[in-house]
Amino acid sequence: MTTERLQKFLSQAGVASRRAAEEIIRAGRVMVNGQVVTEMGVKVDPDRDIVRVDGRPVKVTAAPVVLMLHKPSGYVCTTSDPQGRRVVMELLSRVPVRLYPVGRLDYDATGLLLFTNDGELAYRLTHPSYHVPRTYRVTVTGEMTREAVRRLAAGVDLDGRLVYPEVRVNKREAAKTVLEVTVHEGRYHLVKRLMEQVGHPVLKLKRIAFGPLRLERLNRGTYRELTEREVAALKAEVELA
Repeated sequence: MTTERLQKFLSQAGVASRRAAEEIIRAGRVMVNGQVVTEMGVKVDPDRDIVRVDGRPVKVTAAPVVLMLHKPSGYVCTTSDPQGRRVVMELLSRVPVRLYPVGRLDYDATGLLLFTNDGELAYRLTHPSYHVPRTYRVTVTGEMTREAVRRLAAGVDLDGRLVYPEVRVNKREAAKTVLEVTVHEGRYHLVKRLMEQVGHPVLKLKRIAFGPLRLERLNRGTYRELTEREVAALKAEVELA
């Protein structure tokens, strides 16, 4: 008999990410063998136990899938939006399995965004303890000086915690500077807040790499499934066998 934590089982079944699955459990929406479960730590046997969410049975049936999308500007990274804005899931309408975005890109940002139904992989890729690098091509206002670059590299205090971005200047002009910025976490508006700290608000933001993956020539608004080698590299990045 092989057992696993309930929240991990729910994420593998594509119900939600592991963090979201924990909230679903706490809300009393999950039953195991006819009993409501609200505490963390419960383990289930996927082959023998009957798990229901909101009364519906849950099984791990879909094979793991990981897609890369070139996100256009003007889409939010959620499955639905109460404000009526376009959501990235609309771009995957022809995908036959249910997937979830791995992390987020801002509404006006573009670039590499991953989707998967593998909840454990998504959890590790977004958890700060795994330090997965994200690289962005960033256009900021004004001509950024070498001193500003040094200030960023020396560490910026955001919310009481230092962030150490890796910054490379690609092009300097009087009105704008084009940078390549790598960070190792996915905090809300992280790159924009870093640039504001040195007086250079962001004009454009495009993610060009995530972990071992690069966006390269994927057209904006289109997606592709990762190769077996790419998935293996991604799993190795987060110590997932």
